[in-house]
Amino acid sequence: MEKITRKHPIRGIRTLVPGVVLSVLVSGLAVVAEWLEVRLTGGAWIEALVLAILVGAVVRLFLRRSEGFDPGIAFSAKYFLEIAIVLLGASVSAAAIRGMGLPLVGAIAVVVAAVLIASYGIGRGLGLSRRVALLVACGNSICGNSAIAATAPVIRADAEDVASSIAFTAVLGMVTVVLLPALVPLLGLSATGYGVMAGMTVYAVPQVLAATAPVSALSIQIGTFVKLVRVLMLGPVVFVLSLVSGTAGGRRPALHLMVPWFILGFLAMLFARSFGLIEAGLAETMGKAATVLTILSMAALGLGIDVRRVLRAGPRVTVAVVLSLGLLVAASYAMVLLLNLATA
Repeated sequence: MEKITRKHPIRGIRTLVPGVVLSVLVSGLAVVAEWLEVRLTGGAWIEALVLAILVGAVVRLFLRRSEGFDPGIAFSAKYFLEIAIVLLGASVSAAAIRGMGLPLVGAIAVVVAAVLIASYGIGRGLGLSRRVALLVACGNSICGNSAIAATAPVIRADAEDVASSIAFTAVLGMVTVVLLPALVPLLGLSATGYGVMAGMTVYAVPQVLAATAPVSALSIQIGTFVKLVRVLMLGPVVFVLSLVSGTAGGRRPALHLMVPWFILGFLAMLFARSFGLIEAGLAETMGKAATVLTILSMAALGLGIDVRRVLRAGPRVTVAVVLSLGLLVAASYAMVLLLNLATA
């Protein structure tokens, strides 16, 4: 009995190895591809952070038997990212965030609520069921797959509803990461304004890092902070949905799903850096470690995107997600203008 107990953790680790190794290889290919870009063109037109997602998605298409890789891919996408976010908190400019203050946090809450309601209306108007419309609205307005996963048990959505909603938010999120930086010259956005807009429009935290990395370090910091505030909106939204769905037997998810530990860790690092508890040299090292872990997590994120599932999700879900994303981009830009951050 004792031998079985000892071996069990090792067997669990072994199941992770194929996916983790594949994620490392994909991230390595992304870094090499960026290096080749610099050598051939003199600059990195597509950063390794974005290339990791793209390469991962392509590799996933050719994986005949992906089940053996899935545990390690899921582990890499989740835990490498969460650790990276905590480390990133040490390099965030608290002064820049204080300069925007409570008006920014209030604006984020208003935009999230307004877009959620409008996205739900779009889905229902296109004939989607109440559950699918809610999943698309929550995923679009808050944090993509995480919001869908947290909302699904509350509204008693089935596996098919969740799969169709997640398929499009995953692929469309990847497209948004690639195209969003083009808005900087098109709209004349400052690093701060673009960081706010990226944090408001991109679905997942790693995608925010990928979308802001080509612009500036300040955009990364502001974008990450805005995105994490946006993620915190998941708690109140899920709580309200649980009250509304209570009579229908919906289940309220655990508190740690609504307020993830890495957000608390990020804020702790931010405050520690602000009060001088983390030296500049250490903060720089932590920032580099965060970059490495983020590339690894985004390689895993790409490996987790199955483009084939998108083709099975249906045209109405496609239109609902695209229209909702367009609405979110427009609302986010209006928010940037109202806060006078476009050219700050």
